[in-house]
Amino acid sequence: MITIVGLGPAGLKAMSVEALEAVRSAPRLILRTDRHPAARELRDQGVEFQSLDSVYEGAETFEEVYEAIAEQVLAEGRTGDLAYAVPGHPLVAEESVRRLLPRARAQGIPVRIVGSSSFVEPVLAAVEAQLTEGLLLLDALALDSVRLRPEAPLLLCQVYDTDTASRAKLALMREYPDDWEIVVARAAGVPGEQAVERIPLHRLDRVAADHLTAIYVPPLPPERRRRTFEDLVWVMARLRGEGGCPWDREQDHLTLKRYLIEECYEVLDAIDAGDPDALAEELGDLLLQPVFHAQLEAEEGVFTIDDVVARIVAKLIHRHPHVFGDASVESADEVLRNWEKIKRAEKGEGWRESVLDGVPTSLPALLRALEVSRRAVKAGFEWKRFEDVLAKLDEEVRELREALERGQQDEIESEIGDLLFTLVNVARWKGIDPEEALRQMVNRFSARFRRVEQAARESGRPLESLSLGEMDALWEEAKTALGRGA
Repeated sequence: MITIVGLGPAGLKAMSVEALEAVRSAPRLILRTDRHPAARELRDQGVEFQSLDSVYEGAETFEEVYEAIAEQVLAEGRTGDLAYAVPGHPLVAEESVRRLLPRARAQGIPVRIVGSSSFVEPVLAAVEAQLTEGLLLLDALALDSVRLRPEAPLLLCQVYDTDTASRAKLALMREYPDDWEIVVARAAGVPGEQAVERIPLHRLDRVAADHLTAIYVPPLPPERRRRTFEDLVWVMARLRGEGGCPWDREQDHLTLKRYLIEECYEVLDAIDAGDPDALAEELGDLLLQPVFHAQLEAEEGVFTIDDVVARIVAKLIHRHPHVFGDASVESADEVLRNWEKIKRAEKGEGWRESVLDGVPTSLPALLRALEVSRRAVKAGFEWKRFEDVLAKLDEEVRELREALERGQQDEIESEIGDLLFTLVNVARWKGIDPEEALRQMVNRFSARFRRVEQAARESGRPLESLSLGEMDALWEEAKTALGRGA
């Protein structure tokens, strides 16, 4: 039997009668830490116990600390009855207990919980917090892995030292203004030791934090909160709702198609420009599109944006067993092969009659050609050597020349298509995206042509009046001035 006991927030007087009896009568007593007022009083009363403070010194991260503590307590529990005592209440923000309980159940080790008051009540009393809504209780060591909710009051525990306080400050400043007033409570509920200080958030890394320090962060008023994805969903629903925007209310999936495509290309332009601010804005415009489409379906009761998010999260986790499971991979190519195997297993037999099924017909032609080529290769339809691809390129150029000589328009069109498709395969062999290569070429041409136009204007002559030789000279000057990259 492992009896997990809460030491309460302060000394022995703050412990429950049952908890005090449990630690005094325990055949073996283990404390997670002896840096607690109750530990000092137990020692003064001659109660013998083992402390796990040495685990903190031997581990590099608190993750390793909690893992080692849980395993050590379990190992001790397998040899006989013991009591494991932790600060506060065992079930309130106690990470070692959270890890310990399921493992004890799995190993068939009985566990009994004996509680005392948690640290929450004395801290709230110390900071004079009046709760009208739920309280978000978080371990300061886990702030990087959780989503903060500035609309709710927040209480941080386990603020062990100045370094932990500094990391908490950086995490909080992602959602809270740096001048937001927070309350630091030390030794809350401990007679003669309790101290409360109200400071702006940016000063949190300057407090003298210790193992009895907690931080209370009041909720942010709506006007000071950073807008979230939920706000976007709400705004979209409002625009489409009664009394909303007439234009938004008129749209459907078909009328919105063009905007989805346009926003994708505007994101690409921002990436090409290397402008982070523009990219952030264009990604927002693009993000609006799936939210808009999901709102249309939500109004019909088909699905919501939450369903969309849930499906993609589940898909990503399931298709990355090398990250979220026990699988191992050696390369990105192996990841893609596993992805296809998992996808086929998800869809079931008969999902696709052809390897080309599922390639969107609405893709830009070069992108579609690249995807079709890749799919064919997966089925083994591939040249053995790159030299064979180049030979095919020469063949298609020759056939295009012959078609041009014959002057048959439909034949010329067909041969141009063959040549372009072969060029797509050349690009694929060399790991180049042909769509991107053409986009960059058009960008270079446009920049150079604008330079030629500018030079013609500066010479006082219309561009159309220049001879081809003069234009070519200006073109070469533009190439030299702008370089190959522009």
